[in-house]
Amino acid sequence: MSIFGALEECRNTSLPDQVAARTAKRNARRHRIDRANPLYDEALVDLRRHGLAGENYYHSLRNPPYWRRIEGSIPGLYGRGTVAAKLSAVNARLAAAGLELFLFDAWRPREVQAYFHDIWMPAALAARDPALTGAALIREVENYWSAPTADAAAPAPHETGAAVDLTIRWIGGETLWMGSLFDDVTPLAHRDRFERDEDGWSFSDAEARANRRLLHWVMAAEGFAGHPNEWWHFSYGDQLWAVLSGAPAAFYGLGAP
Repeated sequence: MSIFGALEECRNTSLPDQVAARTAKRNARRHRIDRANPLYDEALVDLRRHGLAGENYYHSLRNPPYWRRIEGSIPGLYGRGTVAAKLSAVNARLAAAGLELFLFDAWRPREVQAYFHDIWMPAALAARDPALTGAALIREVENYWSAPTADAAAPAPHETGAAVDLTIRWIGGETLWMGSLFDDVTPLAHRDRFERDEDGWSFSDAEARANRRLLHWVMAAEGFAGHPNEWWHFSYGDQLWAVLSGAPAAFYGLGAP
């Protein structure tokens, strides 16, 4: 039997087509939030106190392509209580193969969201393609970075405490190969990038495909929805989750630890 045991099936199961998800994502923040849901006011908790490993990427100095601490970042990793419980359930399943989740980010301060949406990502795109300006530039930015907001009806996913950025690693050890850096905000990061042999077949691509599939399916089994353009981003209960899962409404709005 494979070292991955029962998880090998996840590594061999193709990801769902992401075309519809990319279309749905564009209007996610118009989706209704059900403030009457009992989970609407659920508290945020320290995810590491729930047995989850991680390091806040934006507060770290080991965070390519930035290689510096982002102003406004925090060292903590916080998420809704139900999200914490679901992540712990994923960890329990992974542990049978000697694996665990490793978190890069969870609840995110608005200052960090604004920096990447308003400053860093537009500058990076403009440096690559000076002809990309105006509305076209903003559309490209928002393929990866949601606009920050104080609007309770349209919160950025990471401002809700419902969204997490993560990967899988050997318990206490190295992360699995996913085919790109975290925060590689290019098509290389697309969830289904390695479902297509765009550059020809390689062992590296095949391994990345298997590991992205594993991450996707173990998270989906606990009800999480995955961002179509970011293999690392998952959420439960926010507007993006609602449109991707077909739920009539989200139930998490703006949150704070």
